[in-house]
Amino acid sequence: MTNVVARKAASEWLLILTIVGWGATSLYLQRFPHYSITDFKVVYTLFVFLVIIKGLESSGALQGVAVYLDGGKYLAPKLVAVTAFLSMFVTNDVALLTMVPITLALDMDARTVILETLVANGASALTPFGNPQNIFIYYHYHLHPLMFIRAIAPLAIVSFSLVLLASFGGGGGEHASSLGEKPPPLQSGRALFYLASFLLFIVAVLRLLPLYVGVVPLFYALSLDRASLRVDYALLAVFLGFFGFTDNLMHILHFKLVSPTQVFMYSSIGSQIMSNVPGALLFADFTSNWHALLWGVNVGGFGNLLGSLASLISYRLYKGHTHRQGPFLVEFHLWGYSAFFAGWGLYFCIRLLC
Repeated sequence: MTNVVARKAASEWLLILTIVGWGATSLYLQRFPHYSITDFKVVYTLFVFLVIIKGLESSGALQGVAVYLDGGKYLAPKLVAVTAFLSMFVTNDVALLTMVPITLALDMDARTVILETLVANGASALTPFGNPQNIFIYYHYHLHPLMFIRAIAPLAIVSFSLVLLASFGGGGGEHASSLGEKPPPLQSGRALFYLASFLLFIVAVLRLLPLYVGVVPLFYALSLDRASLRVDYALLAVFLGFFGFTDNLMHILHFKLVSPTQVFMYSSIGSQIMSNVPGALLFADFTSNWHALLWGVNVGGFGNLLGSLASLISYRLYKGHTHRQGPFLVEFHLWGYSAFFAGWGLYFCIRLLC
């Protein structure tokens, strides 16, 4: 029983730290943190996406995207490309939860898993709903979708191009099929419903429809598909906890990050310590420079395993597949910090040119 509790605590370390920080700062200030409408809008948006994506996953729709990649030439580049595409729309976490098990079933090497992780963290930066920190920044600063995409596009495009190029390093020979049964067909009613809900909710996030259209898939899941409600509630709790924690910090700390360089450096380095989702939540309360923060937390997703929760997901999946974790960790951090410092170089090059 003790071991089970210890393993659960280790897997939810971020939530535990958030609760401790929330409670300690609230006791110190003797106040309950203030929550805004925007805070609840972020959590609601993330919750709707998680439920829809869970429905797509359980219906076999996401796996169906990948099954036709099995076998043939240039399998590693194809896996990397599909991971990048999925991450832009179903978040980097879900893209890796979908693609890494398929990659391992195909008996691909550790490098392919590492490159998928890097490309998921980089390509997901392109859209407001590609990862949790983007959803938060998009709503917190009330950004226009095109403004958001234009600001971060260089990072997403360059990172995707470089990782895709690196994926050809393993050769382009034929790869025998390793998958067995095909997933449920996309034509199933449940898959089509969640796909339609997903597209509709993207339109709502882009502010072309009201956000309450997300109630439709939630009601469907509650009534007819409760399995799709088994989402990562710990992530939602982390968001709620950090909203309160950072509100308390604003009443304790008295400083402002004004310089874009400061914002970028603090948020990217901070993400290496606390992960980029809480990093975005924390530093947003101390700066109005959303552009530098957006770059900082997304570049901060590279580097070590803590930089992005998606990277931890990849590692856990790979760890369950093999006992040889040491070489994976060494190679992961070599590639990760190469991408991290390349992101720094790209950011400062763009600043000099602009």
